[in-house]
Amino acid sequence: MCGVAYKGAGGERAPLITGVMEDYLKAIYRLQQAHGSVATSELAKELGVAAATTTAMVQRLARLKLVSYHRYRGLTLTPAGERIALETIRHHRLLELYLAQHLGVGLDKVHGEAEKMEHVLSDDVEHRIAAALGNPTTDPHGDPIPSPEGAIRDVRYPALTALSPGESGVVARVSDRDPATLRRLADLGILPGVRLKVLARRSSGCRVEVQGRPVTVPRTLCSEIYIQ
Repeated sequence: MCGVAYKGAGGERAPLITGVMEDYLKAIYRLQQAHGSVATSELAKELGVAAATTTAMVQRLARLKLVSYHRYRGLTLTPAGERIALETIRHHRLLELYLAQHLGVGLDKVHGEAEKMEHVLSDDVEHRIAAALGNPTTDPHGDPIPSPEGAIRDVRYPALTALSPGESGVVARVSDRDPATLRRLADLGILPGVRLKVLARRSSGCRVEVQGRPVTVPRTLCSEIYIQ
């Protein structure tokens, strides 16, 4: 795994950060946004690794001053750790958009491909990709892309389940956590930017109108679609 040397707040060279470390920092950022402080057990589950492995990595990140860890209060990113997490997320989401728009990679596949490439993307190539894409603010799933300075506009949209029959809106984002879910949503024509209208709510799911045609969205998928 190639490592990347980051600059600290004062411009000094930071220790070499590996791709695995970036994955941990990125996962902590996601969990922290959802729950505040993060338990190591939550982090282990999120990454699909053993608790002991997670604890060892958290201790390593704490020594590098990338996370703050308190045994009974969980862990949070330090400003330095958050900068690295957001830079990695920026790489990932720019790559997803480039793969989808310029290479025609399916929406259900761009996440996995970007995971492989995000850790080795240089600043120069990152800037070139962003420029080629017109400096976008969202990825193909509708998730916000952090700015080069690490600013992120993370708007929380209601899920489709919050809409009542007769209400309509535009799909703002879809969850990218499961490729099978993305394939099903793509087959239904439910993608970011598409307008839909709720026709009926049932225990089995939602009946919606998408681009003039009625489709049934299974209940398990309704919570993966976010509307503005």
